[in-house]
Amino acid sequence: MKIAVASGKGGTGKTTVSVSLALSLDNVQFLDCDVEEPNASIFLKPEINEKFLVEIPVPEVNEEKCDYCRKCAQLCAFNALVVLAEKVLFFPEMCHGCGGCSYICPQQAITEKNREIGVVERGRAGDIDFIQGILNIGEPMAPPIIKKERSLIDPSKTVILDAPPGTSCPVIETIRATDFCILVTEPTPFGLNDLKLAVETVREINVPFGVVINQHGIGDDAVEHYCNREAVPILMRIAWDRRIAEGYSKGIPMVTVLPELKNDFRNIFSSIQTTLQQCSG
Repeated sequence: MKIAVASGKGGTGKTTVSVSLALSLDNVQFLDCDVEEPNASIFLKPEINEKFLVEIPVPEVNEEKCDYCRKCAQLCAFNALVVLAEKVLFFPEMCHGCGGCSYICPQQAITEKNREIGVVERGRAGDIDFIQGILNIGEPMAPPIIKKERSLIDPSKTVILDAPPGTSCPVIETIRATDFCILVTEPTPFGLNDLKLAVETVREINVPFGVVINQHGIGDDAVEHYCNREAVPILMRIAWDRRIAEGYSKGIPMVTVLPELKNDFRNIFSSIQTTLQQCSG
């Protein structure tokens, strides 16, 4: 089973929930897909023993063959190529590595070379098979890193994917083709606004989902009303507790600070299993 943990905004406790769920279950593989700022390792403290470079193909123009027809620049939706009178300019950070420019070039003046954009690391955190992606500083393209992480998924394990915050392309790449998505929110106006965006996103890609309300009790009940109105299941309410916050500040997981919460996370897993059985039936 593949379970993504996402949120419409940062700071809701998404990584806290994904780490706690992983520590509460057996036979787990954990993927930190927040490749721009992975931080699950702060709590799981894995020992890394494998690294995989992630590269994308980018164009290399032979200007001795190029007749500056501009077909490559006209094709590129991301403006990575600009053709002047007698010069081709290439902006590698804007290239998505689609290969269209080399395919369309009538003079066969464009070949491809690989450009490194990041790395995927793999190791062990106790009994957990741990994988994290790290995007190079200044690079805008997170999805290829996440795709590499997903290629390492072990189908024999319960896979927890800690998604990036928001609702952009990296989030879609993380959530797609998972069995279930947990949306983590907080009971505040900001939390509700971004939860609505996340719900719309998950519904659009047709992945079953439920909500975890973190820091329950600090805000209002607007999130609860929204979930009831939209028939969104609330999987768990995590009450505000100073001990959890203090543990977080020291890199200590929630379920280590309050071990009794492991049963609640196991109940979430059981609820997800029941939901998926009902959907398949």
